[in-house]
Amino acid sequence: MIPEPALANSTPLERDAHLVSTDHKVAPGEIAAGVVIGRASEYFDFFVYGIASVLVFPKVFFSFEPDALTATLYSFAVFALAFVARPIGSVIFMAVDRRHGRGVKLTIALFMLGGATAAVSFLPSYASIGYASIWLLAGLRILQGLALGGAWDGLASLLALNAPRERRGWFAMIPQLGAPLGFIVASALFSFFLVNLDSADFLDWGWRFPFYCAFTINVVALFARLRLVATDEFVRLMEKGKLEPVPVSEVVRHHALDVWIGAFVPLAAFALFHLVTIFPISWLTLFTDRSPGEFLIVQCSGAIVCAGAVAASGLIADQIGRRNALLLSSGLIAAFALGSIVAPLVFGDSAIGQTMYVTVGFMLMGLAYGQTAGAVTARLGARYRYTGAALTSDLAWLFGAGFAPLVVLWLSSRYGLWMVGLYLLSGAAASLLALTLDRSEMRQM
Repeated sequence: MIPEPALANSTPLERDAHLVSTDHKVAPGEIAAGVVIGRASEYFDFFVYGIASVLVFPKVFFSFEPDALTATLYSFAVFALAFVARPIGSVIFMAVDRRHGRGVKLTIALFMLGGATAAVSFLPSYASIGYASIWLLAGLRILQGLALGGAWDGLASLLALNAPRERRGWFAMIPQLGAPLGFIVASALFSFFLVNLDSADFLDWGWRFPFYCAFTINVVALFARLRLVATDEFVRLMEKGKLEPVPVSEVVRHHALDVWIGAFVPLAAFALFHLVTIFPISWLTLFTDRSPGEFLIVQCSGAIVCAGAVAASGLIADQIGRRNALLLSSGLIAAFALGSIVAPLVFGDSAIGQTMYVTVGFMLMGLAYGQTAGAVTARLGARYRYTGAALTSDLAWLFGAGFAPLVVLWLSSRYGLWMVGLYLLSGAAASLLALTLDRSEMRQM
């Protein structure tokens, strides 16, 4: 049984989940399903906001700005706020975890994430309430970031701890499948409304529906994860693996260098992340005549390729080792970036070139992203792995992806599309340098 103090500090929701799950045996397949469902729900919220930052917010919340490019840059600046808030959220929610338990932390975080995303659907436009609409949007974006910091539940680490040594690469990639799945659902929803509504109806109410769906999706994900988190066996497995929350300050004090290396290992994948999802929509919308709805369908196809590449990364890592797999994928991304600098076909007037860039980019992202989660946290020691994995992920997203759409759109609009390749090359170089500094054989934690 869960110790009485833990139950006393639990919410009614967590206690109910515990009562129905006490005798339930936690199978690896159930852990994997819980991880994928949880990650997919988080990425759905992430991509719904990201797509709207291009197609909706510049016209709804920044309509005072006559220049569409400048309005989009404003929108991307608000987009970045979640990544700044995310490490702060980890600090806050690790304290909640220590005092009240993982179930309470997860319940609060996911309700906050789904609630903040759904609340965006009810925001009045700039034309209705002026600058107050922008402040409200920014506040909800910050709440999303704080909630993402609290959504770390340890399921991915638990899955890896229970994986056979010879299949750790395969089990490490499973949580990463949530990214392409979340993008597929989000982009498909937006594509449906873009194709079937005229511009006026889409900007009036059509864009709000995907945000409204977020709350329901997060509630489903919450119960899927609580069903595991609330079991006695889950508690025992977490304690056995010593996956317990410690203060972030303690992790930084004892393992600052390891945290920094861990944050830079995935930069190649994270830099590419927005260069094949959010940025291309903005470029095509601003500088070409291609239909955003049609291009989102192309990106859906790319996300399917990405999911296959994520799965392939697990097979590759089990054959050659995780570090070698990351070196290989980072090297391929560097070559892809150099090709984009020399011959910037990306997002020019050629629809074929645009489609090729996105498809290849999604494939390379899947190969790299599939093995990046917690890449060097095995060096942190058992006591610091749980908190350290969350912190390194937060910092990697902040440095690798948070400002990517803003920076790349500004640079490419000013100096040309070859800057996209240069930005990506810098991320690949950072990953290769971090992998060179860390020569340990990495395992998912």
